[in-house]
Amino acid sequence: MSIQVQAVKQAFHSQVVLDELNLTIEPNTIYGLLGRNGAGKSTLLNIISNRIFADSGTVTMDDESMRDNDRTLGRLYLMSEVNLYSDRARVKQLFKTTAYLYGSFDFAYAEKLAQTFGLDLNTRFGKLSTGYRTIFKLIVALCVPADYIFLDEPVLGLDANHREIFYQELIETYSEHPRTFVISTHLIDEIANIVEHVFVLDQHQIVIDGDVSDILAQSYAVTGPQADVVAYTNGLNVIGQDALGGITAHYVYGGLDDNRPIPDTVKIEHLDLQKLFINLTNTKEEAATHVN
Repeated sequence: MSIQVQAVKQAFHSQVVLDELNLTIEPNTIYGLLGRNGAGKSTLLNIISNRIFADSGTVTMDDESMRDNDRTLGRLYLMSEVNLYSDRARVKQLFKTTAYLYGSFDFAYAEKLAQTFGLDLNTRFGKLSTGYRTIFKLIVALCVPADYIFLDEPVLGLDANHREIFYQELIETYSEHPRTFVISTHLIDEIANIVEHVFVLDQHQIVIDGDVSDILAQSYAVTGPQADVVAYTNGLNVIGQDALGGITAHYVYGGLDDNRPIPDTVKIEHLDLQKLFINLTNTKEEAATHVN
């Protein structure tokens, strides 16, 4: 049972945010949704979860519209920065409210997570710090009986220790009970070994849609003396470059020319996910600042 986003367009005050955007979210997969600030990641997640309506286009679950559809919307959960909870309600009460809304809730796992994170179940939501509000929302996200869990900036305000706990728990609960997670975050290096598939949102559209292993297999850093690097990468899809002293690096996305000899002065390595993202989404002006 997959979610299909087809030809979705959204603008605010005549400013285009999403333009004819298409993607498919499959069951039992951990996705990374990557994009720069203002790229439209939160807007996309809000459209999928029916919190806002797209100007045009469709969002369906196995060809059934998700707009105002309790049956399909009940199969997903969106955790975001927006606080939808009463400040006076205690944490344990909010768990019960969630169970009422979703039909069930893993209270035993929620209590275990609360103890692991050091969250007092008797604390009122309004008394929680920013970090513990995030922890509360993460616990809810991991304990609801939904097939699709959308996490918009899920580690906001968390220290390094709590972020590590969350990532470990995410992997464990996914292994024990597979479902789909879509993680939208700026901390790409922290999720690089967790996500299986990535969507990169840039210029109002999805510019990369693929399995992480496949994407990184065709992402290269070509480094060496400038003349040699330029000659070798001529005609390839160079998405960015750096220069320091006499050493130049060209970042290539796509296939290399197997028939082209590699100069002894040139080294070729694969990019990591964060470096690939930075160069894919750099503007021409920003890219130019990396070149001396």
